[in-house]
Amino acid sequence: MADIIRLCLIGLGRTGKEVAKVLLKRKDMDIVMAVCSSGSDKIGKDLGQIIDSRDTGIIIDSCDALDENILKYKPDVAIDFSDPNATVRNAEILGKRKVNMVIGTTGFTEFQIKKLMNISKIHKIGIVYAPNITLGVNVLMVLTNLAASILEGYDCTIIESHFKNKKDSPSGTAKKIAKEVLKGMSGNTDIAAHDLDYSDVPIRSVRAGGIIGKHHVIMAGEYDKVEIVHESFTRTAFAVGAIKAVSFINKKVGFFEMSDVLDLRRVMTRYLEREANYKKQRFFNPEMQESEISV
Repeated sequence: MADIIRLCLIGLGRTGKEVAKVLLKRKDMDIVMAVCSSGSDKIGKDLGQIIDSRDTGIIIDSCDALDENILKYKPDVAIDFSDPNATVRNAEILGKRKVNMVIGTTGFTEFQIKKLMNISKIHKIGIVYAPNITLGVNVLMVLTNLAASILEGYDCTIIESHFKNKKDSPSGTAKKIAKEVLKGMSGNTDIAAHDLDYSDVPIRSVRAGGIIGKHHVIMAGEYDKVEIVHESFTRTAFAVGAIKAVSFINKKVGFFEMSDVLDLRRVMTRYLEREANYKKQRFFNPEMQESEISV
């Protein structure tokens, strides 16, 4: 039987609480500590109390005590849904203590992302940087990149919608989608992400009510258009992505994104190989029925 992964949950806002609910039902992962911002009224409460559940025995503590609690509870992986500045500070501490990370926080600057990369490299820990942590939105990114590479001359606009108190605008995911559009349009496989300016793609941000998350990509030509949409109905979608990222990063070293977690390179390669095989069989066996062609 595989070892149970010991988890530190950092950040207990809307998403953090939903992640906690899902994790507490799992047999292969165990929350051993929960952390919130200093000054929060959640400090000292049982985790179950803030997620409207049974008592868990996990008492929430301040991020100020992160280092000593890591030594006490010895987590394998930390899941961070806090804010950019706090996440970078947390990463420094976790790195020194050899605790891997899944980062679902959004709103980082390029400098902060590079700092997280350096922490991973210097301390030899594993980090999944995943502001786009839901599985579906990563599929949207692949489709957007492909569409942009095929639809030459089409105009692209991104519309992203989130709940009214979301701080970063546009969202980190919308910026990443914009870069996928630019990568697709460029046709240059060697282009570096930092050479792309997301602002070259128009992004409209909506902040209203309790919208969980919706990203809508419109690619319009003179005579037709393609629309690609992803919408999260519940924050459980974030929890599912976080769990997949935890399983991936446990005991690994390096800086990764959700495309690595989902092994999208292998998925695309398999698709191309399958299509090539399908065409080959049709060409050399023109009388075969479609149901007889192996895929």
